Amino acid sequence: MSEDKDITVVHLVRHGEVENPDGVLYGRRAGYHLSELGRQMADRVAEHLADRDITHVVSSPLERAQETAAPVAKSHSLTLDTDERLIEAANVFEGKTFGVGDGALRKPSNWKHLTNPFRPSWGEPYVDQVVRMMGALDAARDAARGHEAVCVSHQLPIWIVRSFVERRRLWHDPRRRQCTLASLTTFTYQGDRIVSVGYSEPARDLVPAHLLAGAKPVKGKSKAFGA
Repeated sequence: MSEDKDITVVHLVRHGEVENPDGVLYGRRAGYHLSELGRQMADRVAEHLADRDITHVVSSPLERAQETAAPVAKSHSLTLDTDERLIEAANVFEGKTFGVGDGALRKPSNWKHLTNPFRPSWGEPYVDQVVRMMGALDAARDAARGHEAVCVSHQLPIWIVRSFVERRRLWHDPRRRQCTLASLTTFTYQGDRIVSVGYSEPARDLVPAHLLAGAKPVKGKSKAFGA
């Protein structure tokens, strides 16, 4: 197939809402599953993609991502694959709370981790996230060459790789990420080159208002743990 006809589409999907009554930053911890609302979001994504030419579905190894990807794989009669590179970013604050006015940021012992927002000092370097996420995207492109692939991952790594592709700085205000729950960040490849990036929110009406991009923080409700 000539390069000008070799069009492959890779949808990078953020998982749905997670059951997390304690409001902790769960990060890479195991045992966090989709809530009932999150399962509705996953079904909505599958419905949205039902008529697409999906030939490959792959997910982060974390339960919430696997459970979001499963309805998509089922609707296309595909086996769900796992790619470790799609995992959530590592973060030293895993297991701690980040509510407005309380939580980990009030503790002086944690301030040493907040010295460099450009790397960032509290977790996996942005550059490392770009490297692994680009590897995962390219692998999905190759697996679905000439068709479409779905990769289910997490908010921060999705936003970071999109920022890299769109040539924005990697450090940013987390409140401004355009990557809500169950959203699709879609990369179109011509041959091996990304030629466009799109964004859609098929489950937007299901997303709690305080978790939408740009929403103001609400006391007792944190956006940080919904990654």
